[in-house]
Amino acid sequence: MKFKIKTGDDVIVTAGKDKGKRGKVTKVLRAQSRVVVQGANLATKHQKPTQASTGGIVRQEASLHISNVAIVDPTDSKPARVGYRFNDAGVKERFSKRSGAVIS
Repeated sequence: MKFKIKTGDDVIVTAGKDKGKRGKVTKVLRAQSRVVVQGANLATKHQKPTQASTGGIVRQEASLHISNVAIVDPTDSKPARVGYRFNDAGVKERFSKRSGAVIS
C-alpha cells in the first residue's frame, strides 16, 4: 500500500489521547500501517539493567495508526491532505490539497 506520510514529515495527531500534538515522523511501519511520531503516544516501559544501561522505567514513543495523523500544511500549520502532481520539469512532487504548497 502506498502511504502519503514519510519519515521526517511534520504531522499533527488527529485522534486519540494525544489529539492536537505535533511532531516529526521518526519511523513508518508499513506492514502494520502505523507511524511513530516524536513526542506523541508516550508509553512507559520497564527496562532490565544490562552492561550498557542501568535500566529502570523508560518513557518511549509507541506507534499510532497512520489514519490518526495528518500532514501539517506548510503555509498555515493546519492539518492537510496530500496529493501528487508533476511540476513543470516533469518531476513528481507531493503537495498540500489545502493550499497547493509543495511538501518537501
